[in-house]
Amino acid sequence: MVRNTAFALLVLGLAAGAAHADMYRCEVPGTSSPLYTNDARDTQGKKCTVLSHEISVVPAQPKAAAKPTPQGFPSESSAARASAKERQREILEKELAREEGMLEKAQKALDEQEAVRYGNERNYARVLERLQPYKDNVELHQKNIEALRRELSNLYR
Repeated sequence: MVRNTAFALLVLGLAAGAAHADMYRCEVPGTSSPLYTNDARDTQGKKCTVLSHEISVVPAQPKAAAKPTPQGFPSESSAARASAKERQREILEKELAREEGMLEKAQKALDEQEAVRYGNERNYARVLERLQPYKDNVELHQKNIEALRRELSNLYR
């Protein structure tokens, strides 16, 4: 038997019909891994120990069926579910409107800052450095709006 798969093959062999067998663990000279076998012929000339005299294979038990919900267990009615979805939709729409307002303000602030050029900003890199927080704020609100719209579209799936 192959050393690495000996145990797996043994289990498969036992499952195929052998109800009882001796299991051996053999030290093979010149190798670092032991040989596991149930064939006494493989043990000749090797230093082997008996691991087990009997191996029983137990068939897998069928999975238990789902238990029914006990009577009186709290459950959500379809009306309550619809009401919760409606509340969630309203909250998301309010957040979306608020984010759109904040995006408008952030865009206006960015536009105002782009129109201004200070005397110490002869290098355009300084202008870009000054404008970056405004651009980041606009981008943040745009991402928030995209996420809220995705959430709203997921409610209707």
